Amino acid sequence: MRANYLFTSESVSEGHPDKVCDRISDEIVDLVYREATKTGIDPWSVRIACETLATTNRVVIAGEVRLPPSLMKKDKDGRDVINPSKFKTAARKAIRDIGYEQDGFHWKTARIDVLLHSQSADIAQGVDKAADHDNAEGAGDQGIMFGYACRETPDLMPAPIYYAHRILQLLASARKKGEGEAGKLGPDAKSQVTVRYVDGKPAEVVSIVLSTQHLDESWDSAKVRSVVEPYIREALGDLKIADDCAWYINPTGKFVIGGPDGDAGLTGRKIIVDTYGGAAPHGGGAFSGKDTTKVDRSAAYAARYLAKNVVATGLSDRCTIQIAYAIGIAQPLAIYVDLHGTGKGVTEDQVEAAIRKVMDLSPTGIRRHLELNKPIYAKTSAYGHFGRKAGRDGSFSWERLDLVKPLKEAIKG
Repeated sequence: MRANYLFTSESVSEGHPDKVCDRISDEIVDLVYREATKTGIDPWSVRIACETLATTNRVVIAGEVRLPPSLMKKDKDGRDVINPSKFKTAARKAIRDIGYEQDGFHWKTARIDVLLHSQSADIAQGVDKAADHDNAEGAGDQGIMFGYACRETPDLMPAPIYYAHRILQLLASARKKGEGEAGKLGPDAKSQVTVRYVDGKPAEVVSIVLSTQHLDESWDSAKVRSVVEPYIREALGDLKIADDCAWYINPTGKFVIGGPDGDAGLTGRKIIVDTYGGAAPHGGGAFSGKDTTKVDRSAAYAARYLAKNVVATGLSDRCTIQIAYAIGIAQPLAIYVDLHGTGKGVTEDQVEAAIRKVMDLSPTGIRRHLELNKPIYAKTSAYGHFGRKAGRDGSFSWERLDLVKPLKEAIKG
C-alpha cells in the first residue's frame, strides 16, 4: 500500500445526459414495482431490464419486461401489448424534476418512444427456477460484482468520490431552491476532486474541477466561480483545501447548451461514478433500469453492505469483496475478500467464511434480506448508489450497519 499519493474521482449531476437516462430507467423500474403492488401482483415476479437513450428533444426507452396487466393493453388483434402511456408519463415527470425546460430538451415537448418487449423465455426459465433446484431464483446473468468500504469518510466511502458527489448535490439543491444566483445554474454539471493522501489518509484537496451549465449567456468562468465557490467550500467541510489548490471552473468558458441537447445520453455509462470513483474494482455491469434478480445490481448492493459492515466491526480499515455468479445458478460460485493489509486479528479466510454464515447470497436471499422488491430506485440514479443514508421507505438498505454483531460472532465462532 502506498502511503503518500494523489487520487482523483469525478461525479456528474442528475442533469448530465447519461444520468437523465439512468433516472428515467430507474423511474420505469419503480413504476413497475408500484403497479405490481397496486394491482395485487407478487412483486417477486417483476422482471425488467430497461435502457434509455436521450438526445435533442428525443427519448427512447427500450428493453425487456414482465409487466402487471395494468401496464398492458390489447392491440387491434386482441393480443396483449405494452401500453406506453404510463411509461411516457414517468419519463416526463423525471425530466421535469431534474429541471429541463429548454428549447432543445423540454419535459413537455420531447418525443418519447417506448420500445419495451416481453422478457426472453430462455432467460426467464433460468431465473425463475435455479439449475440447482433449491427452490431459489437463479442469478439473472453471469458476472462478477464488487463491494468496498474504507475509513476515509463518515459513510465509509473513499474521500474523492464522496466530496465530488457532495459538491454537485449542494449545487443542485441550491439551483432547485432558487438560492440567489445559483438559481441561474442549469441541470447539467460535472465535478472532479483530487485528494492528497499522507500516511494513507486524506490530507488536502489539491485540485478542483467543476463544469456547470448556466442559463445566463453573459456569464464567464470567473462569474461562475464566484457563484459556485461558496458551495464547493461548504461541501469539502473539514477537508483542507491546499494553499496552492488548482481551481478549474468552467475551464472552456461558456456552458449554456447542456443535457441531452448538448450530448447524447445512455443508461449505464457512469458505472464508476455510481460506485467508488475508481478507488475499488468494478465488475462492469450497470445498475439502473434493472430489477434485483439481476445480480449486477443486487449482488453489488450486497457486496457493499457486507464490506461496509466488515469495516464497521473495527476488524479492518479497508475491505474489498468480490462475488461471482452463473446464470440460472442461485448460490455464488465464489466469494473473495481483500482487507488490504489492514486486518486486525482476522484473516481474509475467516471473513469469507463469516460472510456465508450471516447472509444468503442467492438472488432470493439478497432480495429478502435487503427488502429490495420496492419502488426505491429513482433516488439511486444520481450522486452514487453507495455512501447514502438508509431511508424509512427501504431505500439504501444496503447502507445499514446491522451485520456488525453477527459478523463478529461468526468470526469468533
